[in-house]
Amino acid sequence: MADKSSFTKEEWTLLLESPMMAGMAITAADPSGLWGLLKESFAGGSALAKVMVDPGANPLVKALATDFSTSEGRSTARDGLKAKFANSQPADVKTKSIEALRQVSAVLAAKAPDDAPAFKSWLRQISQATADAASEGGGLLGLGGVQVSAAEKATLAEISNALGI
Repeated sequence: MADKSSFTKEEWTLLLESPMMAGMAITAADPSGLWGLLKESFAGGSALAKVMVDPGANPLVKALATDFSTSEGRSTARDGLKAKFANSQPADVKTKSIEALRQVSAVLAAKAPDDAPAFKSWLRQISQATADAASEGGGLLGLGGVQVSAAEKATLAEISNALGI
């Protein structure tokens, strides 16, 4: 089974960023306002927390979540995301996130083929949880909207394609 030592520093940073990229692509596809943004952001964070206590979690996913739980891991991911999205327009966030997930898929295939299916499935679950977190297109407090918008559904398909699942 792969762990942090199986990857270069740059590859591990890309993996650390990947849970946030999986959620950011969805959020950027159809922004939900302040409350929706908070709910969607929470979805990714809770996925990281859940895997920490899941005895059946894939070891590589758990290693990543454990590293992310440290201040150094969070700083590495944050700094990497800042660099990726510096001077980006909102429309670029989705495209850059999906491209990064495509790179994650390639790194996993090359360095952790046994862990790749579980890791990619976990990222796809984060995307789905993010899409499900807030109603889209509704009025006050999202009432009357749809749970997952057409733009989010299309982005979920793009994410699946980028991850090769």
